[in-house]
Amino acid sequence: MKTDLKKEIAGYTARHGQLAMVEMPPLRYLMIDGSGDPNTSRAYADALASLYPFAYKLKFLSKRELDRDYVVPPLEALWWADDMSSFTALRDKSRWHWTAMLLVPDWLKDEHVEIARSQAAAADPPALTHVRLETLAEGLCVQTLHIGPYDDEGPVLQTMHETFIPERGLRMSGKHHEIYLSDVRRTTPEKLRTILRQPVERT
Repeated sequence: MKTDLKKEIAGYTARHGQLAMVEMPPLRYLMIDGSGDPNTSRAYADALASLYPFAYKLKFLSKRELDRDYVVPPLEALWWADDMSSFTALRDKSRWHWTAMLLVPDWLKDEHVEIARSQAAAADPPALTHVRLETLAEGLCVQTLHIGPYDDEGPVLQTMHETFIPERGLRMSGKHHEIYLSDVRRTTPEKLRTILRQPVERT
């Protein structure tokens, strides 16, 4: 049987129209950094073209060597900007910085990741050398499920950042985090499902 990590980790489910708090455990990801509009940035396209071959080599290694198969988790990204209004009011994507990432199961060790990297290198992904394995420890977070186009996230994020979080005696403490539950190539914009997450801390 395949393990589906998004069904086993509480933070990978959220309700549409409901902001909720969740405590996230430390999780490991394949990560790669970049900046600029993801719709036009060559760096973003190269990042995805490197993350996925790496992730699938890791999945096949796990199945072959450890007899543990799993579903490759959904794409995720951290987003930030010098002026966070770029996400809410302005939506000026040219000012955005990002870290694209894919979750790695906890039973896979560093040596497994490096074997998978060497196997993925045979296909010469454009940015493979920039992919790293890193632990993300977000802790307490506020999140919700957004349904619809990515460009319609602004009002939801404004409510999260400017109303929900401060009214509960919290402040933002980490980077804006998105989890893309839908395949953008096969889903119409109005049906896209995205978890919007913001790490917080008590003031």
